[in-house]
Amino acid sequence: MQELFDLITNLHTPEGIEALIRSGGLAVLIAIVFAETGLLVGFFLPGDSLLVTAGVLCSRSLSGGEPILNIWTVNLTLMAAAVIGDQVGFLLGRKTGPKIFDKPDNRFFKKKYALEAHAFYEKHGGKAIILARFVPIMRTFVPFIAGVADMSYRRFVMFNVFGGIGWVLSMTMLGYFLGRSPWGEKIHLIILVVIFISILPMVVGIAKRLLSGAPKTNSAL
Repeated sequence: MQELFDLITNLHTPEGIEALIRSGGLAVLIAIVFAETGLLVGFFLPGDSLLVTAGVLCSRSLSGGEPILNIWTVNLTLMAAAVIGDQVGFLLGRKTGPKIFDKPDNRFFKKKYALEAHAFYEKHGGKAIILARFVPIMRTFVPFIAGVADMSYRRFVMFNVFGGIGWVLSMTMLGYFLGRSPWGEKIHLIILVVIFISILPMVVGIAKRLLSGAPKTNSAL
């Protein structure tokens, strides 16, 4: 259990992401992007920060050396992984149906995330498929919920392709141009900011749940 915790922690640091990419190469990136978007157990994976770091590593290493990835190969393969991942999530949702909301919590599944994704989908409709790409946890569960809600497959594919391309391209190119800019000398700090921004919605969500569950105090004197 401690090893799993250490792995998750390392995945949310610039050094940990670079070490993972150096050891596993492009295959690791593809697997993580696919798992985060296609498998319900992938909600803890570092999508945004991983893509930004991958973009940086296409322009330079974090220590200032030569690039270890190719920007065109990275974009094409990760766009495909993101789109296919959402397709798998959607089809799993169609197969599972509404009974997913009766499934008990376990180490890898939290019903509250499915309920939050359902509310997100109800609020934004088809656009949720695109918007969820930029929100941790939502990008894991919203495609699945779209399948549960029996969204039109043709409509889903349109939103999925547009969202997958836009998400991967925006994140990797942000990292690529930052790595090549004068800000490249402070790239560790930039990636830490990206990591913070990417987990901020989760922190806010947890805070809201804690506050909503807090006992009400009687202000009358």
